[in-house]
Amino acid sequence: MENNRNYFVAIALSVLILIAWQFLYVNPKIERERSVAEMQAELDKANPVTPQGTTAASESAPSAGAVPGTTTEGGQAAAPQSVRIQIDTPSLLGSINLTGARFDDLKLREYHETVDRSSPIITLLSPAETEHGYFAEVAYVGNETTGQVPGPQTVWTQEGEGKLTTTTPVTLSYTNDKGIKFVRTVAADEHYMFTVTDSIENASGAPISLSSYGRVTRFSKPTTPSVYVLHEGFIGYLGELGLHEVSYSSAEDDTTIAPGRATSGWLGITDKYWATALIPPQATPYETRFSHFTDGRPRFQADFRQEPITIAPGQKGEVKNMLFGGAKEVPVIDSYQTSLSIPRFDLMIDWGWFWFFTKPMFQLLDFFFRYFGNFGIAILITTIVVKGVFFPLASKQYASMANMKRLQPKMEELKAKFGDDRMGLQQAMMALYKEEKINPLAGCWPILLQIPVFFALYKVIYITIEMRHAPFFGWIQDLSAPDPTSLFNLFGLLPWDVPHALLIGVWPLIMGFTMFLQMRMNPTPPDPTQAMIFTWMPVVFTFMLASFPAGLVIYWAWNNTLSVMQQAVIMKRHGVKIELFDNLKGVFRRKKPDPAK
Repeated sequence: MENNRNYFVAIALSVLILIAWQFLYVNPKIERERSVAEMQAELDKANPVTPQGTTAASESAPSAGAVPGTTTEGGQAAAPQSVRIQIDTPSLLGSINLTGARFDDLKLREYHETVDRSSPIITLLSPAETEHGYFAEVAYVGNETTGQVPGPQTVWTQEGEGKLTTTTPVTLSYTNDKGIKFVRTVAADEHYMFTVTDSIENASGAPISLSSYGRVTRFSKPTTPSVYVLHEGFIGYLGELGLHEVSYSSAEDDTTIAPGRATSGWLGITDKYWATALIPPQATPYETRFSHFTDGRPRFQADFRQEPITIAPGQKGEVKNMLFGGAKEVPVIDSYQTSLSIPRFDLMIDWGWFWFFTKPMFQLLDFFFRYFGNFGIAILITTIVVKGVFFPLASKQYASMANMKRLQPKMEELKAKFGDDRMGLQQAMMALYKEEKINPLAGCWPILLQIPVFFALYKVIYITIEMRHAPFFGWIQDLSAPDPTSLFNLFGLLPWDVPHALLIGVWPLIMGFTMFLQMRMNPTPPDPTQAMIFTWMPVVFTFMLASFPAGLVIYWAWNNTLSVMQQAVIMKRHGVKIELFDNLKGVFRRKKPDPAK
């Protein structure tokens, strides 16, 4: 029993260290970075950047053979009042700037900045001349024979009228001084994918060679700091080159990262919940690059350049690109991977190294959500399913505990026999375990298996947009955010703002209480150190988990409750005394003084 308890303590301390690291290091780091971001935002407001009519980086036509962003680029910024084509789909609102045929105005209809449905909807893309410029475009680089090819400053002409909807694509055209005509058709689906198809007609009288390029350019980093469990920044699955993830800080340190030449895949910039990605033609090789430019106005840029295509005189060529700009909804992302044959597009969502465990966890939660309509209930039912899967192991755990307790008198005899001879005692105990066919480690497996379940659920709640602003009941209106109540203002009765470190809400307290009950299901450890750890662990975990997403705290509280009931049933089946009530009496009963003293 003592060895089994030691293993339990070791595992608990390991989890405690991980959570302490999150609470004492990661959370303060996030707070510091958030303060810096807010300060920078105030400075930006006090010193506006790139006013209309001034020179703006990355806005000129590219030099021959160069993708915009390679060098310092001059030229006039596209004016906000430039001609635009409206975007109006079930999921998106915005417009396409006819100067450059640029996607630089995109809002997400179904997502708001806060839980309040009257708050502004999420803005994903913004014009380059604004404070948080963020745009995507597809254009060309050519040479002397091609003349001026479509670039950032090219003014396209809309053929016909109307806005871009799911049923009405728009057609743009541009003819250069060499007689080369570019006709661009832009189509949108009901979610977040645009298809950009260019037909190039060579009426110049000579063969032409030109390369298409695409870029996603961003002038500022997200104001919300990222954490270690989630990647934000550059991302791309580049065919045979595999997945590439480059953080903003890495790009700032290395300036330009060029993964190489790929023949399929996609690349772009990802946030926690949103992303903008380009999908180049999948049959033609292209060069890729992730860059941070500081020439003029600092910016981050993910771009590709396709190998040149040659079009004979009087012939036509076609180039088809796709652009994803929107929310990283799991079913939508997965459907694009299947229906559009985009390789590993599911990696747009950061499932982590243990994706084979994390993604099925989400699918299970999503299955119950679609049936019950509440992710909080889905978490409760998923916990029951997980407990059911682990029930055989839990049964073995408590059976092992029962057998260990039965051997307690023999173990006490061995301790008395060997005294301070620890090596002899260990050998004798191992022999006793072997004779009685008892595995002292059997009780550890359920605990070890619950650790990946916990972290998989944490990952799912933290990264998936389906959990964002998902309500439970009562005061929990966002399962991805901490419990907003606090013990230290009497759960809102006292009119003062509680410091972040003291936000101990109702659900963390429930979790701490259920953990306390679970600890008291077993006999009090004879070792004073172990007894102290078992006593204070629920208190420590209550403070630690208070800053975690409410959905995770609800899971832990419910899991503890089920564990108490499960352990009671199994211990009764094996004839083991349930120590809970005796231990609770011992907590509140004062020890009587010894009259002999």
